Amino acid sequence: MRIAFFVNRFPALTETFILNQITGLLDRGHEVDIYAFKTDHTEKVHADITKYNLLVRTHYIREMPPDKLWKLIITICRILKHYKGLKILLNAIKYSMYYERKIIIKALYAIVSIKGSGHYDIIHCQFGPNGILGIVLRDIGVIRGKIITSFLGYDITKNVKKYGKKVYKDLFVKGDLFLSIVEKWKLRLIELGCDEKKIVVHRLGVDVNKFSFSVRNLRYNGIVRLLTISRLIEKKGIEYAIRAVAEVLKKHPNIEYRIVGYGPLNEQLKGLIKELHVESNIKLLGSKNQGEIIEILTATDILMVPSVTSKQGDQEGTPVVIMEACSQGLPVLGTLHSGIPEIVQDGVSGFLVPEKDVSALAEKLEYLIKYPEVWGKMGRAGREYIEEHFNIDKLNDRLVEIYKNLLTT
Repeated sequence: MRIAFFVNRFPALTETFILNQITGLLDRGHEVDIYAFKTDHTEKVHADITKYNLLVRTHYIREMPPDKLWKLIITICRILKHYKGLKILLNAIKYSMYYERKIIIKALYAIVSIKGSGHYDIIHCQFGPNGILGIVLRDIGVIRGKIITSFLGYDITKNVKKYGKKVYKDLFVKGDLFLSIVEKWKLRLIELGCDEKKIVVHRLGVDVNKFSFSVRNLRYNGIVRLLTISRLIEKKGIEYAIRAVAEVLKKHPNIEYRIVGYGPLNEQLKGLIKELHVESNIKLLGSKNQGEIIEILTATDILMVPSVTSKQGDQEGTPVVIMEACSQGLPVLGTLHSGIPEIVQDGVSGFLVPEKDVSALAEKLEYLIKYPEVWGKMGRAGREYIEEHFNIDKLNDRLVEIYKNLLTT
């Protein structure tokens, strides 16, 4: 099959789930092109980017200039360079009565980034807004193929709150299939007006073979190592984990809490750590690639995932880092947030507490520190659950079947 992926950023250090799907499809003999708007501007990339030579397969859709006149001139020039330019332009005029002008212009501006004739078997759009772009590109004749849209996080939470419940109305009608990564969001898609027959729950996953399982035990020096891996943004809830760790440090000073990632809250979180006088115990390590993350996980005892719903309504999907940590045998301390309860079995492979509840986080963390003998039992339960439900090898086989079934309908 010829498959196109439309993504926001590529490569993206925090979106290994997209990378794992792409490499899985290549391993199974399929052709994949990647269309992205941005890349993470960092020297750190996952090893598979180089191994599979993925940058050669990546085509960037440049941002439009802010000046309206230049935007119009450049857009027309780009259209006319396309071998079907005039037909596409006429189609764009036709469909301008159905779609917002900005999405029509965005689609037209993307024309020269599309490889060859734009004919694909499957066009897999990651995140709802890229699904909208996909159906517009198909309507005006730039691409051809079955369009699948995966809903992954902000697109079904923050985006709906910002633009209203009808934001995906046209997509639900013209899109061919929709993938929800959790059962909860399947119900949400139905509530928003999507035909239940068009929805398939297809989870994110990890390559469990990349993660060596080991039983966690308390070190001879009594140090307990905690870890959070995420972008430093509001919905990750890192502020609450820092406050909880600071509280527990009063009774258990042998805690090392490391936070891997970078984002707009970097300086704010640095200030909080300083304000709470816990600089010697809590460290911000910045961004890391997958190989470095595996090493850090290996040296960690407990993963903290304190996710919350942001003021804009943004929520997590199913954080892949939980799957990676459970694969290595770490117990998880997280929140009752979005898809997290579908990965972490409360009281079995970790503990889940209400969002933003510093006291509850501190209480469960103190329990895990006082009773390290439960780490091994939780770790084994977590590994078994990931192998059964979140094994990327099994999930990629299923993804291919989903594609094939769609092509035969």
